[in-house]
Amino acid sequence: MRLVEPVVPAAPAAEAQEDMGDVGPAFAPEERVRGDVRSGGARAGDRRSSVAAAPAERGAGLTELPDAQLVVLGARGDVGALEQLYRRHVAFAIHLATRIEGSARDVEDIVHDAFLRAFERLDDLVDPAAFRAWLGSIIVHKVRSRMRRARLLGVLGMGKSSEPVDLDALASPAASPHARAQIAQIYALLQTLPADDRIAWILRSVEGHDLETVAQMTDCSLATVKRRISRAQHFLDGHFVDSTSSEASS
Repeated sequence: MRLVEPVVPAAPAAEAQEDMGDVGPAFAPEERVRGDVRSGGARAGDRRSSVAAAPAERGAGLTELPDAQLVVLGARGDVGALEQLYRRHVAFAIHLATRIEGSARDVEDIVHDAFLRAFERLDDLVDPAAFRAWLGSIIVHKVRSRMRRARLLGVLGMGKSSEPVDLDALASPAASPHARAQIAQIYALLQTLPADDRIAWILRSVEGHDLETVAQMTDCSLATVKRRISRAQHFLDGHFVDSTSSEASS
């Protein structure tokens, strides 16, 4: 079952997927999602030393520096470097949080909290060049915590059972009405799954990350990630209804 062509091409998943319908590029690109929200371990000594050994010329501007140098400067208290990291990766962060959440609601707060946590712990980043992936793992952790809290409140009768799917934030302007209906149905089904299964499936099948990257972003083993994706896939296979196929068979 294949939902869309992933935003980032990736190798086929280890689990076989049946065709859910050729939706095409139905999801909104990263810059579109960004427009929906206002922008607002141990040290790796050798790596940091090599980065710091080539200091940036301020005349060239911080925009020309790679993430690795910005991280080193930011860890030393350079506010300009932190601002550049934020500007460079805020669209990615909003995009990722919105896809997992299924809505742009509260995404701004999640993203801002994630950046604050990242900036406070820059010294913990083993590989300064891996800031983007590290930020992604922080986003995943914060969204997972929010999902679990919302699920608990729902069970206790103290909150909404589920958030409405925000198709304007998720779907591309070019998406057909059929594609938008498919996205709405898939996210409605995903909202009934445990947060870990839902997140793993979205990172793999929607975001197009390989299994190893999904395991890193969710901080679990490769075997665990495969099980989570397989459970979510099995559930969607059993409950997703393709109206096109239904009409063709009738």
